[in-house]
Amino acid sequence: MEQETTLHELQGSRILEYPVEGSPLGSASSSLEMIGAARSQRAELVAIPVERLGGEFFHLHNGIAGEVLQKFVTYQMRVAIVGDISVHSHASKALRDFVVECNRGSDLWFVRNFEELTERLHQFHSATNHSHGSVVSGTA
Repeated sequence: MEQETTLHELQGSRILEYPVEGSPLGSASSSLEMIGAARSQRAELVAIPVERLGGEFFHLHNGIAGEVLQKFVTYQMRVAIVGDISVHSHASKALRDFVVECNRGSDLWFVRNFEELTERLHQFHSATNHSHGSVVSGTA
């Protein structure tokens, strides 16, 4: 699966972005290829356009999304699904709940566009920096 990708630096993170055009990316084997490509470019997150996943990906009952996304979790590669999924989420409460749960974490996000991804990365880095806060010593 040779793909043209773009490497971005957003909010201090290296993002490997897949273009909207191209072959479908919604399979376990394509996930492994994307993870390998991201690692070879030292990316921390893979950005996948909604258009590349296909409608079946969003039907949670068939297990495709779980299989694909589990690969990213297993190999500790963060992933963002970028684009409008409202057509799919309006039709499925399970998908809406899944997206809410994913967006609470730091490894898998569903975002509308790159601006939202940039904001999420900013929030993530702010939270990470605060959790590693420094100790300030005072005078006695």
